Amino acid sequence: MPPARGRILVVSQFTLYGDARKGRRPTWAAAAPADAAQPLIDAVVAELKSLGANVQTGIFQADMRVELANDGPTTLMIEL
Repeated sequence: MPPARGRILVVSQFTLYGDARKGRRPTWAAAAPADAAQPLIDAVVAELKSLGANVQTGIFQADMRVELANDGPTTLMIEL
């Protein structure tokens, strides 16, 4: 199979881990603190690049606006 020609945008997003067990407003208390999260993001980017992926990154902890056209499914896991 030929490699995909797409690009990967890696942007840290602490809101991807939300615990909604106590109601409709999730808590992000279990999200990694910045000093632990930054090396994890860097490791993901390095691994993707080592696999030959065209990777672009955002700026860690910055307020960024990202526009995209997403044509595909999205999976959300809600822990109850």
